[in-house]
Amino acid sequence: MLRHRPHGVEHPYAVSPDQRNPVLPEAGQPVRLGVVADPGVTDVTCEWVRWHGPDEASSTVLTLSRAVTDGADAAALAGGEGHLAEAQAEASTADGGGWEVVTEPVVAGASYRYRFHAVADDGRKDSTGWFEFVPARWVQGAGMLTLDAAQPHTAREDGNGPSTDGPHPAGGAAERLIDGSVEWLVADGTVHRARFALRLKPDEHVVGFGERFDAVDQRGRTLDAVVFEQYKAQGRHGRTYLPMPFAHVVSESGSGWGFHVRTSRRTWFDVGAATPERLVVEVALGGTADESVEVGMYHGSPSEVLAAFTDEVGRAEELPSWVFRLWASGNEWNTQRIVMERMDSHRDLDIPVGVVVIEAWSDEQTFAVFGEDVWPDPKAMVDELHDRGIKVILWQIPLLKTRHELGADVPDDAPVIAYGEELVRDGHAVLEADGTPYHNRGWWFPQSLMPDLSVQRTRDWWTDKRRYLVRDLGVDGFKTDGGEHAWGHDLRYADGRRGDEGNNLYPVHYARAYGDLLRSEGKAPVTFSRAGFTGSQAHGVFWAGDEDSTWEAFRSSVIAGITASACGIVYWGWDLAGFSGDVPDPELYLRAAGAACFMPIMQYHSEFHHHEPPLRDRTPWNVAERTGDQRVVPVFRRFAHLRERMVDYLAEQARIAIDDGRPLMRGLFVDHPRDPAVWRYPLQFQLGDSLLVVPVVEPGVEDVVAYLPEGEWVDVWRDVRHTGAAEVTLPAPIDQPPVLCRAEHWPALKEVFAPE
Repeated sequence: MLRHRPHGVEHPYAVSPDQRNPVLPEAGQPVRLGVVADPGVTDVTCEWVRWHGPDEASSTVLTLSRAVTDGADAAALAGGEGHLAEAQAEASTADGGGWEVVTEPVVAGASYRYRFHAVADDGRKDSTGWFEFVPARWVQGAGMLTLDAAQPHTAREDGNGPSTDGPHPAGGAAERLIDGSVEWLVADGTVHRARFALRLKPDEHVVGFGERFDAVDQRGRTLDAVVFEQYKAQGRHGRTYLPMPFAHVVSESGSGWGFHVRTSRRTWFDVGAATPERLVVEVALGGTADESVEVGMYHGSPSEVLAAFTDEVGRAEELPSWVFRLWASGNEWNTQRIVMERMDSHRDLDIPVGVVVIEAWSDEQTFAVFGEDVWPDPKAMVDELHDRGIKVILWQIPLLKTRHELGADVPDDAPVIAYGEELVRDGHAVLEADGTPYHNRGWWFPQSLMPDLSVQRTRDWWTDKRRYLVRDLGVDGFKTDGGEHAWGHDLRYADGRRGDEGNNLYPVHYARAYGDLLRSEGKAPVTFSRAGFTGSQAHGVFWAGDEDSTWEAFRSSVIAGITASACGIVYWGWDLAGFSGDVPDPELYLRAAGAACFMPIMQYHSEFHHHEPPLRDRTPWNVAERTGDQRVVPVFRRFAHLRERMVDYLAEQARIAIDDGRPLMRGLFVDHPRDPAVWRYPLQFQLGDSLLVVPVVEPGVEDVVAYLPEGEWVDVWRDVRHTGAAEVTLPAPIDQPPVLCRAEHWPALKEVFAPE
């Protein structure tokens, strides 16, 4: 009749109806206790006991009331709106019948236990077992913080202030750590979190924390680092698929620095929001009596900081130049006929395409469907696409459906049922704390099983079942979608990690597994992921995930590209002009295409819409037909041809980025950290060493005010020279997005921009 889970479903941003909040109460905090009750329950009470010592206790009966659903929590638990609305609606109502009570503030030095009792309208009664906790307190001296400056300098804090071993360089780690700021959250002798503060100077800007959608400079903001599937509007919510506990601190007046919290557990950051001169870092720990935190400290320019960081965590592997051609896909391209019709249209309209991403080849049960009316001859299709110079990327998901989604009509001897039984029987599943298989708690593929990709044996087992796709059919890469499905602090992974330190690493293992499969068959490790964490730098291509077709999402995606690149992601792109909702208006579509033409990966994609008319494909011809704007096809064609001519340049610049750690797509602060003016133009970026891009991210624009850093620059469309360290007004016609080239590199690139 009753369900209470202290941690709830463990959604990182929402409170479940059956949860204790906070999970680990601090002394002085009230506690919200929630339960979910069966229909018919009319009364719920909580037996609340406070222990003051071994022989002293007080007991109170608390009466619960019907919970008032928090709209933000309900929406978060449901996952958002979109083509999986039915699954979301089911998720949002699954925890109906919530009851809650808020206690008085808990007291330091006491311990608490509680249980719930219910009475139903038919007289039945039920009680839960007992739950216990000890309030936590922030104290000093309960753990060890190490600030490692990489060159022989280490600062340590043991509760008595920092001390240093070895030389103390200017701007070193000990200088940055604020005396007395290191604290440890302790409950009943175990340590659960650490926090400390690093000193920020007035002229310093903070960039990084993985792929971020809300701002390039995070100073003045609060954020965290946990892998999460935020379906659309990431910029408004401040959440990301690809976080990292790493950031640059860029100084206008001297040498900059950066830091990396060497953990895969969740971290939180107050970047001068509460106190302008303090960057406060909070780190989740393992809950033992002996805990420590290690922070890598790097000094120098943004390029030097990034090189040192990626030397430590890994750098991208050079991929073949075809990844820099146009990528095309649509979620409704779910038959062989449709795929070939779209590629025929590209050919007939002279819009060169280099990669097609097929999202519907798999039936989401991890087995391909090769029916006569669906994919009658996939091998012949792949061969023909290869003959046309088009590579094939195939969608994947690291989940295996169960009867929750398959339904009763699937026979017991169906391959997917046997596959699930093998996954569990042979020890390849992520497990709950009690050793039972974990079932996905999120709204997408709810209740699916997850392969434990933390170890090589399961990575091999999982990918061997897909080997025929590469070996026999010739697939060139995989869209490694998802990867954010592990919720639970106490999940068990075969590599020995619990969920609190293994969940963030799941998408890293996932992309690695498919990259290894491709390598083993003589292919380049081209994976196309949206989720990741520290270490993802070494694994393939990334895109910014799900977004609406809006100008706001366009701006957020540019920010995402700049910040992801600042953390070592070399091969990055986005669904140009967004993938969700009706087709974008032609101005947004062409402005987005013009910007994407000058990003590491140029690709379009569209969300599934059940083939309901009118068609929502993001192909240029469909946008033209839907909007009646006849500029769309010829302008997009021009960008696609320009992109073809840029492939050699992009491949060369990617090689440089990998060799020395500099971003391929980089904000102006990377090469010009001491120029204060660059921060007024956060959406401008350089593409490699030569090109400066000014994306037009507002409607109705005929020209733009841009900032050119020091040096000589050439307008690539007009061959007009400008002197830098100055603002300039640049024409911005729809077919000529403002782009400039360093003057010394212009002779080598002039032919790329020559009129067709």
